[in-house]
Amino acid sequence: MREFKDIILKVAKAYPNDSARGIARLDPNALLTLRLSPGDIIEIEGKRLTAAKVWRADRQDWSQDYIRIDGFIRQNAGVGIGDKVKIRKAKFAEAQRIVLAPPSGSHMHYGDEAADMIRRQTLKRPVVAGDILPIMSSGTHPFVGRMEPVPLVVTETHPDNVVVVCERTEIVLLEKPAKSVRSVKATGITYENVGGLGSEVQRVREMIELPMKHPEIFQKLGIEPPKGVLLYGPPGTGKTLIAKAVANESGANFISIAGPEIMSKYYGESEQRLREIFEEAQKSAPSIIFIDEIDSIAPKRGEVTGEVERRVVAQLLAMMDGLKERGQVVVIGATNREEAIDPALRRPGRFDREIEVGVPDREGRIEILQIHMHSMPVADDVNLEGLADRMHGFVGADVNALCKEAAMKALRRYLPDLTSEDEIPQEIIDQMQVMGADFEEALKEIEPSAMREVLVEVPRVNWNDMGGLGALKQELIESIEWPIKQPEKFQKMGIRPPKGILLYGPPGTGKTMIAQAVANETNANFISIRGPQMLSKWVGESEKAIREIFRKARQVSPAIIFFDELDSIAPMRGMDEGGRVMERVVNQLLAELDGLEALKDVVVIAATNRPDILDPALLRSGRFDRMLLVGPPDRQGRHEILKIHASRTPKGEDVSLEELAELTDGYVGSDLDNLCREAAMLALREGLDRVEMRHYREALKKVRPSVEEHMLSYYERIGERFKGGIKVEPASLAGYR
Repeated sequence: MREFKDIILKVAKAYPNDSARGIARLDPNALLTLRLSPGDIIEIEGKRLTAAKVWRADRQDWSQDYIRIDGFIRQNAGVGIGDKVKIRKAKFAEAQRIVLAPPSGSHMHYGDEAADMIRRQTLKRPVVAGDILPIMSSGTHPFVGRMEPVPLVVTETHPDNVVVVCERTEIVLLEKPAKSVRSVKATGITYENVGGLGSEVQRVREMIELPMKHPEIFQKLGIEPPKGVLLYGPPGTGKTLIAKAVANESGANFISIAGPEIMSKYYGESEQRLREIFEEAQKSAPSIIFIDEIDSIAPKRGEVTGEVERRVVAQLLAMMDGLKERGQVVVIGATNREEAIDPALRRPGRFDREIEVGVPDREGRIEILQIHMHSMPVADDVNLEGLADRMHGFVGADVNALCKEAAMKALRRYLPDLTSEDEIPQEIIDQMQVMGADFEEALKEIEPSAMREVLVEVPRVNWNDMGGLGALKQELIESIEWPIKQPEKFQKMGIRPPKGILLYGPPGTGKTMIAQAVANETNANFISIRGPQMLSKWVGESEKAIREIFRKARQVSPAIIFFDELDSIAPMRGMDEGGRVMERVVNQLLAELDGLEALKDVVVIAATNRPDILDPALLRSGRFDRMLLVGPPDRQGRHEILKIHASRTPKGEDVSLEELAELTDGYVGSDLDNLCREAAMLALREGLDRVEMRHYREALKKVRPSVEEHMLSYYERIGERFKGGIKVEPASLAGYR
């Protein structure tokens, strides 16, 4: 009889940093009940008995009755996520000898120091005969990608039961699998390898794992288990990874098909291949058939010209929902063009559920970074939260590329000490680290893959580089920065943040520069559109370009779409003489700004110097909510702008920026920049190394102000028209009605 108390806990997936470390995380209540301290050994009893070292769970898991263990420990205990296991404090002894063998179906060749390396890696780790022990391969360079653990099976231990590896433990390595041990599947992709997709994985598991593990539930309810799942979303978000993880964790036979490889030039062969795959899956059920790029073999039949594609679609429909019973075979399809798939496939009974695998949020990006940095020697100055904040729109594949690029940057730092012929000394390998600066450099080169076609390099402009905005700056911060940086404040007040901001005013006042500063300050993805570039001579192409821009922005939100020269693509309808192209473009823009599909975390900024010719429908609330006049600066504003531009050139002592501000009435930001440049050129012409006041006075004769009196009154009239509000009559006249 055991003297240790048992408790029952629910299995949850491990934290990314705990993968392959033999750690079980328990909350303080469980630790107290079992009288455990961090570092103690526990027995975990599922279908099998295994052991792990215990650590405290993070605060969000307290009082949840969870035990967090990785895929290796789950397989050792014979349980999956969501199953219940018995936990108790373990009786253990120091291991005198451990025999390790490769998993069934594989052979292993070990180096001379393999036993010592394994002992170092598994020191103080508890093991039970029959366990899988993940070993980090030393053959892979620690920098290039993530190192995958090599699974070895513990075939026997001396003494029996739970033992802990110590310095004196003898490690015996077998090159062939041992017959005496149960058949063990080498753990491949587990849920610990999938980051930032918690809800998506949960929904896929409900549909696939549950029917395979507990078919009796569906029999009792008298319903058919789901037969297919369609995963769709931008490239690189982890659709294939989810399918592999689910197949691996559910213990199902996994058959992967890359869409185009089915196609053949011979009549009937494509359909024959598809039938063979389904037959093979039925023989080795439970099976998962994973069809990657399903849009390539199942396009809309009405839109394809080839007869082969139509027959393949028909065959796939017949296999998924034909007269023949399919058994325990689930089909997972993955695509990033769900709109191109034949609609007959997208009905219940074929693909029962469609799950969007979207771009991860901030928490998801932190989790993915932890997964990819798990085996990386990362320096203490690497700030994961800071990196995640600046990686809007990054999908899993982009994060992986970022980590690889940072590692390569680090490698270049050590390269001068290394030569290709010599063996790299162990001490240099041991001291290698990836620093925060390496990630900073890598961020300059890696950009979100969903933004490749529309991404623009935003000049490093911030609010300090801009003068003369006055109260306008506060309005911009409230309209754009707050919704992106502090959305919870708007939710608390129960209001919707502004959707669009129209900046209008004379040329040269800094409208485009404001958009750049906003993009920089918010760290949002910035999509810049110059009005005329959207127009195409082909019918429908201009509208399609606008649809694509908004679709991309939704995918990589938070994003800012900036339309420069809006008047060129959204003039008043009815003015267009040639072919009504502009009307269709304006209609598309109206539909995107205020259509059925919500714009979440997407702000539209537009700039124009001809607001009077814009279509009035654009200027109502809910489209461009705020119309801000970016006018010529006043005297104080001109002084601020002169300070910014003049700070870059050495000045003489007689230079008075206040006096210059007085003299430059009607000058806008670009004029003042030109003035400072002209004064510097005059000083250079004289061979001087500083600019004096006389140079500025001379430059004033050459640089004229852009804004004239009639232009100013024009913008003031428009400003009055946009200002709105109810006209209040003077109280003195109210009684004479």
